[in-house]
Amino acid sequence: MAAWLLSSSCSNPTAVLALLLTAMMAAPAVAMASLHDDIELMFGGDHFAFHTSGDGVETLALRLDKDHGAGFRSNEAYLFARYDIELMLVADDSAGTVTTVYLTPDLVPPEEHDEIDMEFLGNVTGEPYTLHTNIFVNGVGNREQQFRLWFDPSKEFHTYSVEWNPRHIIMFIDGTPIRVYKNEASHGVPFPTLRRLRLDGSLWNADDWATQGGRVKTNWTQAPFYAYYRNFRVTPCPGVASCGDKGVDEAALQRAREEHLLYDYCEDQNRFKDNGGLPKECTLD
Repeated sequence: MAAWLLSSSCSNPTAVLALLLTAMMAAPAVAMASLHDDIELMFGGDHFAFHTSGDGVETLALRLDKDHGAGFRSNEAYLFARYDIELMLVADDSAGTVTTVYLTPDLVPPEEHDEIDMEFLGNVTGEPYTLHTNIFVNGVGNREQQFRLWFDPSKEFHTYSVEWNPRHIIMFIDGTPIRVYKNEASHGVPFPTLRRLRLDGSLWNADDWATQGGRVKTNWTQAPFYAYYRNFRVTPCPGVASCGDKGVDEAALQRAREEHLLYDYCEDQNRFKDNGGLPKECTLD
């Protein structure tokens, strides 16, 4: 028991602007979310538990075994916000496991589904984790970028963040930007702007693809596996005019990508050669 606890687019620009202004004016300036009070279970209720440490920090533990994993989502959804959460990932032989943090709307038709993904792909003991990122707009993804984590994410908590506003999507690790997806809708590039998104998290088995393309399977003799979440914070945008105007540290972004980027769909010419070439966002300055 101790190990368990510790261990769409819119064709009318005026309508879009009106929608954004209404949503921004209604959003609170700051929202602090408690995991216990502000999330709801999605699946795996018997693989889901809270622990409060002596210093008052509340931790959520998700469990994965051969039966199933577990997942949760935030009670509140936001139209543009920064989401921060701390994770400690599956330790030791984590091959085949996937721990996730992602933004997604309530149930919508598949062709209207938006999603912003950070998925942590486990590995064999001693090998580094891979962070798999993707962005879906109107049901279409195929915007994968992967990064090799430069630390052991199972030894201590690290902060993973997504800033989503009308100008861009930025992903951070411990405050360091690793990926930027700009709003280039004026150039015909899809960008999620019309639906409120919740933060979801999960731990599940994906050994058909997660580790070395599925060549390394989950070692169930090491089960159960645990991943831990804490300090969930949400900062909604106070208004369109002041949303996302801080920009990004370009030097830090470039350094992180030069040192840790494993795969970028915008550099995969062979993948898109039969579909008219690279996606439009990859060819814009």
